[in-house]
Order: sequence, then C-alpha cells, then structure tokens
Amino acid sequence: MTRILPGIIAMAAIVVASNILVQFLVLDGLLTWGAFTYPFAFLVTDIMNRVYGPGPARRVVLAGFVTGVVCSLVGSQIIGEFGPLVPLRVAIASGVAFLTAQLLDVSIFNRLRNGHWWRAPLVSTLVASAVDTALFFTIAFAGFLSFGAAADANVAWALDAAPLLLIGPDMPLWITLALADWGVKLAIALVALVPFRVIVRKMTLGVA
Repeated sequence: MTRILPGIIAMAAIVVASNILVQFLVLDGLLTWGAFTYPFAFLVTDIMNRVYGPGPARRVVLAGFVTGVVCSLVGSQIIGEFGPLVPLRVAIASGVAFLTAQLLDVSIFNRLRNGHWWRAPLVSTLVASAVDTALFFTIAFAGFLSFGAAADANVAWALDAAPLLLIGPDMPLWITLALADWGVKLAIALVALVPFRVIVRKMTLGVA
C-alpha cells in the first residue's frame, strides 16, 4: 500500500479539486473548471498501471471512488440557488461513470501494455473518457431517464433547448455540455502523454 500512496493522494486530490471546481463555469457555461482537472485522473491510473500493474491501479481507482462518494455526500448537504450542490442524479452519475470508466481504462491499458509506450495510455484513456462522458451526462441529465420528480427537477435546466456548441441547431443543453466536456478530455489525453512518459521513467528507475 505504501508504494501506491502517492497515486492514492494524487487521485484523491484530483477528485476533490474537480468536485470543487465544477461549481465554476467558463466559456459561457459550456464547461466548468472541473472539466480541466478531472481528466488527469486517467493519467494517475495509467501511471500506476504501467509502474505497478493492474491490481494496484484498481486500488487507486477505488480510493478515488470512495473520495468521490464522500464529496457527493458533502455536496448533497449544501443547498445552493437551485437546490443541493450535488443533486441525487448527479451523484449517482458521477459514481457510476468514474468507477466504470476507470476500471475500463485499467483493463484496456493492461491488454495493450506490451505495445509502443504511447499506445496503452492513449487508447485506454480515449475509450474510457468517451464512456465516462456518455455515462455521466446520460444518467445525470437525459430526459428519458427518471429518478423521481424531485430528483429530476434539480437537473431540469439541462433539458432546455440551446444551440449545439453555441452555433448549431437547437438541442437539449446537456448534449452540448457532454460534447464540450469530451473535447477537453480528448485534448488532455494527448497532452498527458508527455508527463506520463516523464513520470513513468522516473518512477521505473526508482522501482528498479
């Protein structure tokens, strides 16, 4: 456990920071600052997987999931202008998306770990990020799902019609938010290859 403690701390810090920063909007509400910190959770998972293997990586993911649950519980008790800062649907969506996507990332990375150094982290992150985005935004906001009148009312704003990515045809707002979020994840997946390579090299030397 001691050897993966830095990974656990990094994952917990990313989850906590993302839960705080998601309250602050940027780019006319297309994104939140949390969208720029959360994707680095995949970087932490991939580094742990490369250096220590899938088992320790899954333990780091579990630590991040527990941290996220605690954040959701705290946020659900804080009442903002439109209700709880973390509505029930959003809390469920966050937990399901995080755990599913991160474990998928671990699995895909492990299958590709013997290829070129960049292949496993890039492919696993791209696929897992897409799953993460689809699960979170669908569970949290899609109109064809219902968690009860009270829970649905807290996220009803996401069903309002808005131009797709501010310039396209009118669609439910949550679809635009999902596409914008996914775009950030894709960009960070590419950028994160640099710190992945550097950190893995240093940690591998330390392990050896």
